[in-house]
Amino acid sequence: MATTRYKIKHFDVMSVAKIGAIGGLIGGIIYGVGIALLLMAIGTAPSFGPFAGMSPIFVLILMIILGLIGGFIAGAIYAFVYNVAASFVGAIQVDLET
Repeated sequence: MATTRYKIKHFDVMSVAKIGAIGGLIGGIIYGVGIALLLMAIGTAPSFGPFAGMSPIFVLILMIILGLIGGFIAGAIYAFVYNVAASFVGAIQVDLET
């Protein structure tokens, strides 16, 4: 099999941000379910930090939304930083088999 070397010179910031949003969405669902289950188990104790007095469904929705937004922003920042760094030090090289 032949291998071909490619360089990743540039990432489209918006496309990486969208993929980051999907990753953040999945993380928000996992984290939100965990916090919601914990809230259901102990009730809405006033000493439960930032989630004190919140309903488990509200916390689940909040974590999903924050994960989505955070993932989008993190993906955009990562793509931007990669593009700037690649212009200084060179692109990532990938060998692909055909």
